[in-house]
Amino acid sequence: MSHLLRTSRLFAWLFLTGLSVAVIVGSGFYLYLRPGLPPVEQLLDIKLQTPLRVYSKDNRLIAEFGEKRRAPITIEQIPTIQLQAFLAAEDSRFYEHFGVDIKGLVRAAIELISTGSIQSGGSTITMQVAKNYFLSRDRTFIRKFNEILLAVQIERELEKDEILELYLNKIYLGNRAYGIAAAARVYYNKPVNELSLAQMAMLAGLPKAPSAYNPLANPQRAMQRRDWILGRMKELAYISPTAYDLAIQAPLTATYNATETEVDADYVAEMARAEMVRRFGEEAYTDGYSVTLTVDSKEQQTATDALRSGLEAYDRRHGFRGAIGKLDADTLAGGDLARAMLNYPRVESLMPAAITEINDDKGEARAYVRRFGPAIIPFETMQWARRYRTENLTGPKPEKASDVVSVGDVVYVRVDELPKVPDTPDDAEQTVDQDPASVQPIRASLMQVPKAEGALISIEAKTGAIQALAGGYSFGQSKYNRAIQAKRQPGSTFKPFLYLSALESGKTPATIYNDAPIVFDDSELETAWRPQNSSGQFYGPTPLREALYRSRNLVSIRLLRDLGIPQMLDYLDQLKVPTENMPKDLSLSLGSGQLSPMELARGLAVIANGGYDVEPFLIQSITDVDGKDIYLAPEVILCERNCGTNDLEPETSTDDTLESTLTMTEESAPKTRVMRRLADERSVYILHSMLRDVVKRGTGRRALALGRDDIAGKTGTTNEQRDTWFAGFNHNLATTVWVGFDQPAPLGRREFGASTALPIWIDYMKVALDGAPSAFMPRPNGIVNIRINPETGRRARPGEEGAFEIFKEEDAPAPLTEEDERPGRTHGNGDDLSRQIF
Repeated sequence: MSHLLRTSRLFAWLFLTGLSVAVIVGSGFYLYLRPGLPPVEQLLDIKLQTPLRVYSKDNRLIAEFGEKRRAPITIEQIPTIQLQAFLAAEDSRFYEHFGVDIKGLVRAAIELISTGSIQSGGSTITMQVAKNYFLSRDRTFIRKFNEILLAVQIERELEKDEILELYLNKIYLGNRAYGIAAAARVYYNKPVNELSLAQMAMLAGLPKAPSAYNPLANPQRAMQRRDWILGRMKELAYISPTAYDLAIQAPLTATYNATETEVDADYVAEMARAEMVRRFGEEAYTDGYSVTLTVDSKEQQTATDALRSGLEAYDRRHGFRGAIGKLDADTLAGGDLARAMLNYPRVESLMPAAITEINDDKGEARAYVRRFGPAIIPFETMQWARRYRTENLTGPKPEKASDVVSVGDVVYVRVDELPKVPDTPDDAEQTVDQDPASVQPIRASLMQVPKAEGALISIEAKTGAIQALAGGYSFGQSKYNRAIQAKRQPGSTFKPFLYLSALESGKTPATIYNDAPIVFDDSELETAWRPQNSSGQFYGPTPLREALYRSRNLVSIRLLRDLGIPQMLDYLDQLKVPTENMPKDLSLSLGSGQLSPMELARGLAVIANGGYDVEPFLIQSITDVDGKDIYLAPEVILCERNCGTNDLEPETSTDDTLESTLTMTEESAPKTRVMRRLADERSVYILHSMLRDVVKRGTGRRALALGRDDIAGKTGTTNEQRDTWFAGFNHNLATTVWVGFDQPAPLGRREFGASTALPIWIDYMKVALDGAPSAFMPRPNGIVNIRINPETGRRARPGEEGAFEIFKEEDAPAPLTEEDERPGRTHGNGDDLSRQIF
């Protein structure tokens, strides 16, 4: 007994000694590591990295920016069965332990001793929260001790449900999905509360190894992991045997579902992204901001489609430039066309395709289309493809498919009937593994990527809110936003500013100017300047109304000469039309200066709204990750005079002021933005009437297709057709379209603003104004209607043929004298006209 007693005492002492050493070592580690541990309170203040999302004003997703896809969710929004699936997979004793599961640690220690390497960490969900939020992922003992200590702290200060919520919002679940809500969207395109039991178990299997158990990358292993979790849920009595049996038989239904944007508006999205980064720095990508823009999804999509369609139509008129590449016979015969086609990028809806066969008897070519596989290109879709020679010359009309393409040619096509293509992650290409001969071909049309570019900007005239903006054919092909970055000559779309200045200076629509040749000698020019009308003809004495709607260049030059170039530049400054790129000679009257499409659209909006200042803006509101408004665009107030009342904020139309308001909270941001009058309302009203005649009787007659009587506007075409424009409006909406080449070059001698830009404008405005009532500028006081002799601009005598014209009261033609009313008396043009002949 004494030997047994001594042995027992020895083991007792050894146990106490080991325990003491463990306590001392543990205390030492605690005292050493404790000062470096972060406070648990930080968990409640941590902002989960949530992407920047951009929405249209009708709440359609335009874009998402940020590396991590995440949509934070509360634990109340997660079904109980989904919570139990994660507990079964990761930590079934979560609601029982104090943050550390001793059984799990012992099991991990045994695995380490028996295998010599770390097999599992024995981590609880709380320990994973500590690691994910605060610690590195290094597999070291120091990190593990930190994890344990921090887990214990977390358990002492947070409720279990709070810990579980943090965990489910933070975990990485593969394919850039962080958190359960994002994963449900990525793999199943559903909210969490709509997942089936089998799908819930599949998601619960991902935290252990997101790549190894990914249902897209490793479907077999993912299914095994899912089935094991379902078994654990049955053992833990989370689900019934019947539910288990049904779920275990469920097929794999996971597919890759990228965040689908609902509006094709890349240029607008980039403008919003750049603005947010400028305001908030790199945190814009991670702090969960949601930006609502002023654009309407339907109008924006229409603008994008109209611009692309218009550029494609122009491109087809000038012929087919040929194949973009050539595949050799070995590549065609080898069958690896899918890999070969990866060398050619898709451009929006246009896909590269390799011609594999031509059958003129059937009137078709066969091709292999990147991503879609075999296709038939009917000859009827090639009939436009005359061979391009110059911008003014094309080859003969093709008679058969072989006149257009050859076997091995790589061309662009548009797939007419889109088949269902399986989803693949991270923009990977879907390729066709079957023998192309065994795959049912799709139908496609021959296309080519336009070389000409364009821009469309539509602005709500009374507020400056941008309704739609398209900065080019393809953002993927070129990030250059022509709507705001391109500086181009406006041509005759500049003339409304010139004529408005003339109306403010006492000229009237009836003022007569001589449309006759004029020559200017300039020592800086090699030859004399002989401007002419686009028709090359001259038409003699012409009223200003007719000169504007017929776009008579010689009248505009004489008009500017009378007004004076300095006065015109000062007036442009008054209208806030930039003048730094304006010439200081008479070519200014023909739009030889430079403006961006946005600058021209903004100036047009000033005219459209009746003469008030306009400050275009794109961002309507910004909310933070909690849904709180941190910025609301101020209400725009059009101010006639004496606007400095206590009810209105000071004018906030400068860029500096706008910058300061965007970073303010909703409570401190200005509630109003006062826009003051820049032009006389009567002059603007008269100009509206003159510009409506451009549509009714002049160069903008195509716009009559809209069937509206409130449309006004002006076409524009510069020398050699390098820039073509249409700027049109009613009282509520101003829209400008530009078409040209990025590197200025002639578009072709038969191309004008009416043939290139105006059709795009019509396609957009047809939708933008659909169902909207006519919007005319209200007639201001001080306007009179007078019957005049159109040939003289003076009042018509009784019985004389005449037409009614509108005038400002003080500029109306003088009343007829008794002598004027005598029979046989005729008006002469007098000095006013003779002065304009030279």
